[in-house]
Amino acid sequence: MRQRDIFFFWLPLFASWLLMTAEGPTVTAAINRLPDEVVMLAAQGIVVSLSVTIESPIINLLATATALVRDRDSFRLVRRFTIHWAIFLTIIAVLVAFTPVFDLVVVRWMGTPDNVARWVRPGMQIMTLWTAAIAWRRFLQGVLIHFGYTRLVAWGTAVRLLSSAGTAIGLALWGGWPGVYVGATALMAGVLAEAAYATLAVRPLYREELSAEKNFTGEQEEPPLSYSELFWFHLPLASTALLTLLAQPLVAFSLARLDNPTLSLAAWPLVFQLVLMARAAAMALPEAVIALTKGPETYAPVRRFAFTLAGLSILGMLLLVLTPLLPFYLRGIQDAGAGVAELARRGTILFLPYPALFVLVSWLRGRLIHSRATRNVNVGMAINLTITAALLFLGVYRSWPGLTTAAVALNVAILAELLYLLWRSRDILDLALPLFHFGQKRTPATID
Repeated sequence: MRQRDIFFFWLPLFASWLLMTAEGPTVTAAINRLPDEVVMLAAQGIVVSLSVTIESPIINLLATATALVRDRDSFRLVRRFTIHWAIFLTIIAVLVAFTPVFDLVVVRWMGTPDNVARWVRPGMQIMTLWTAAIAWRRFLQGVLIHFGYTRLVAWGTAVRLLSSAGTAIGLALWGGWPGVYVGATALMAGVLAEAAYATLAVRPLYREELSAEKNFTGEQEEPPLSYSELFWFHLPLASTALLTLLAQPLVAFSLARLDNPTLSLAAWPLVFQLVLMARAAAMALPEAVIALTKGPETYAPVRRFAFTLAGLSILGMLLLVLTPLLPFYLRGIQDAGAGVAELARRGTILFLPYPALFVLVSWLRGRLIHSRATRNVNVGMAINLTITAALLFLGVYRSWPGLTTAAVALNVAILAELLYLLWRSRDILDLALPLFHFGQKRTPATID
């Protein structure tokens, strides 16, 4: 397998993630140009953190569908599974947005300042159907990736970005709405447009590739997929995503209790969006690894590609933080105030190694998911979250600076997860590293 083959398979997925991560900066740029921008930006950050936490169990439907949808029967089964998750998580979103659960979570648990919390509730109410739309399009995107239609996934994300950006700009110019209303409505418009596009894009594939006459069970016959097998395959991935995204409200919880809470909560979305864009290359990697790993002869090329991405991620972050690009982005594009921009600039510098570490973690997650060792992926993320929470609470206890605490916690946590995944993957990687390469090799099927 050539590096260019991997690159052109991965490229549309990367473009999709990059366009997706560009959505947040577009929305915050609109909010920054509206009245009371610091409070609105802080409220929007909490709305997004809570929404992505609620949706987290279905984020990895992309990997589940990529790995398991192989014929019409498995497509229908995973579709039914997706609908069940969408209904369950939408009920949770309704409880948070419309009942006293909101005060319990946002005010009491997270300690959000009152002037920010009052704007979080309407944002959550606008985002009620966010999870259902995300679940549906992640499922369909996984099907498209499994059959090699990665370009359609990228086009779908372009539709999403155009819809959300157009809505944000239009409402900011002519709507007269508060910033959090503009931000939440723009995000909802984007995901609904992308879900509609994915539905249309998968229809020809359903008629042809997934026709009743065809059977996509691979080179060897496999028994039909059962709902129980699907549930237990996806559950560790759902738990992994939940643990991953719990870090966001944990950071908000900590920032609300440290120095300058409103300023820190306003700067954090700017920092986190930059980090998301920087790790877009990594986010596209697991599905590429799952789809392209066909046997032992493909391990080394995929590994080489992952290491190249890690190196390029470091170079990209250095280019961002050591040149005028970062100040221009924060002050020119985002139009952030001087205090918020300076805080965000210092916070971004602290995340210099994070995207490269995330690339390596994403590669290992893909290898383990391909080997059906999803429990190891889940344990790795549990280690990540535990260390994140411990360092955040330590920062609150010792009154460390807010964004410094967040950066230290997330960097140390991703490094710990990487070391664990390397250890659990030592039998399938053949890295020839003394620390990890020991003992007799086992086949991937024997990994527990």
